[in-house]
Amino acid sequence: MTTDFYQRASTWSGWVVFAGVLLVVIGSLNAIQGLVALFKDDVYAVTGTGLVVTTNFTAWGIALIIWGAVMFLAGLGLFSGKEWARWFGIIVVVVNLIGQFAYFSSFPLWSLIVIGLDAAILFALTARWPYAKAALTE
Repeated sequence: MTTDFYQRASTWSGWVVFAGVLLVVIGSLNAIQGLVALFKDDVYAVTGTGLVVTTNFTAWGIALIIWGAVMFLAGLGLFSGKEWARWFGIIVVVVNLIGQFAYFSSFPLWSLIVIGLDAAILFALTARWPYAKAALTE
């Protein structure tokens, strides 16, 4: 292989590592939000707009903790450079991106930030995957 190939591979593998770290961070934040919903539900009780999803904050908290764990595991899986981890990460990020619209009426800035981060993760997992995979699996 040429030096140019390895330069491209290392550049794109950095994007995949970036995506993995972001998934771990966002998953951790979702789990923390779930704990907040379980123990201090008045944080999410926004008057006037409210959450679109539910008013049962215990169920919402448990769902966020589980979803955070799934995102965390997806992020860890990306570090292996395996194809299944990439597709699992893409699916998890798309679901998370769509799920952010449930928060949008109550927390628009937070939702926009997470949607932007999800878009960056999608870019990292879809652009130049062969180069990234080559560097991660060496």
